[in-house]
Amino acid sequence: MRWMNGRPSRRTMAGLALFALLLLALTAGAKKPTRQRWFDDKLRAAQIGSLAQFAVKERLESLRVAIDPRNDPNATGLIGEQFTQITTDRGVLPSKLTATNPNFAAAVVDLLRRAKLRRGDRIALGLTGSMPGLNIACLAASEALGLEPIIITSVGSSMWGANRAELTWLDMETLLVEKGILHARSVAASLGGGSDNGRGLAPEGRRLLREAIARNGATLIEEDDLEASIAKRMEIFDRLDKEKPIRAYVNVGGGLASLGGTQNARLIPPGLSKNLGLKNYPVRGVINRMAERGLPVIQLLQVEELSRKYGLPETPVPMPPIGEGPLFFRDRYTVELVAVYLGVLALTVFVFIRIDVRYYLARRRTPLKKLRPPAQAA
Repeated sequence: MRWMNGRPSRRTMAGLALFALLLLALTAGAKKPTRQRWFDDKLRAAQIGSLAQFAVKERLESLRVAIDPRNDPNATGLIGEQFTQITTDRGVLPSKLTATNPNFAAAVVDLLRRAKLRRGDRIALGLTGSMPGLNIACLAASEALGLEPIIITSVGSSMWGANRAELTWLDMETLLVEKGILHARSVAASLGGGSDNGRGLAPEGRRLLREAIARNGATLIEEDDLEASIAKRMEIFDRLDKEKPIRAYVNVGGGLASLGGTQNARLIPPGLSKNLGLKNYPVRGVINRMAERGLPVIQLLQVEELSRKYGLPETPVPMPPIGEGPLFFRDRYTVELVAVYLGVLALTVFVFIRIDVRYYLARRRTPLKKLRPPAQAA
């Protein structure tokens, strides 16, 4: 055979290499989107979150409150104003915008599932008015998983949060329960702000917050100092824990009584923690005390870090579709097709090497004729 002339081993290796590269290219294209763990729960949570956002937007429209297209480009209704009478602190608009993504509810599902929670379990939540998007994500995830949330809220809000006096976070909760989208409301609420008792707000701002708490039927927590506010929250949670054990604690935002202080925001990592460890916490907030009891705790504050971890876009415009992204799907190789390609490659290697070996064995059995020097002329 002519192709055997010359150096067949090099030709064989070159052919095998090219064939292997072809199969590698085919294998690289053999990926298909595969559902991630807890796909159904994640999708349901995101859908509930989307419905909740739409209900809040409708309520704003009925109140004739205009949505600022520059500060709330997706018109979610979850972005408040910069300064109002119940604004307690500075806020970062990009974080608030990132938190309005309904798919964040799927990330919370992932965290709650990793905390080993089961349908019917009771969890404690510390919410604030600062992050209505994340509040909705937590409650939507709880609905999807069939959990029972016990909520205590700091009603005041930082900039760009639920800081409209006519539509505080407690008003949003009531609306969503009345619409049948959610089924949990805050059992108690504080004013928030400095010392968790409205310090830093004008008297009119504190009055508006008390009115919001009263009209939404929550128990008012208004203590003289932060330690007393933390103790009051623990007293409420302990009373409800006796009726049915609390299995986890979730903190959303930077509420002082729930978190313990702004320094703790840097000491407690975002996401799920099963042990906060021994650190120099200036004040032990509710999240610390729950962790000391051996409960898993979930910290939802560093929005950008959480969004990067779960592949969620930051300040998305337009809003990404529900149920798309790495939280729901991940490209994986088709194992069956890869196995076929591997088998084809192995068979081809076997055939080529067998031909090559037979050629050399035949060559060894046929001795080369020795060349004789030409006869010299007489």
